[in-house]
Amino acid sequence: MAEAYFYHLTRSPLEDTLPMLLEKSRAAGWRVAVRGTAPDRLRHLDERLWRHPEDGFLPHGLAGDGFEADQPVLLTTAADVPNGAEMLISIDGAEITPEEAGGFTRVCVVFDGNDESAVVQARTQWTRLTGAGLPARYWSQESGRWAEKASKNC
Repeated sequence: MAEAYFYHLTRSPLEDTLPMLLEKSRAAGWRVAVRGTAPDRLRHLDERLWRHPEDGFLPHGLAGDGFEADQPVLLTTAADVPNGAEMLISIDGAEITPEEAGGFTRVCVVFDGNDESAVVQARTQWTRLTGAGLPARYWSQESGRWAEKASKNC
């Protein structure tokens, strides 16, 4: 059964947090899909990932650029995940249903704690996923370091 991790951004923007999550996922040997809601936002993240770290990049691809199935990390707005991802990361309020979560080892919801609508959307996701029985963990960086603040069904 998939685990759901919720990352509440309060000190670092997504552009700084996403590479850390992707590096950890890749170190675990997982293929990853990052699902967003806006193609322009994904193009921006694509550019940032090509320059991370400063002397390198995280191998990834943007849906629509070809070779989607070959990408270790795929940035997409689609529900379809052609790269065989074990991990799905939702950004900017992209939906993850309990049914599709079961097809992954881990799903993550990364949300901006300074945006009230993003917080409301994340709470809704938490309720849906945990209500379906998925184990979930809530992480916050409000103290300056990532700390687990809550868990359910674990």
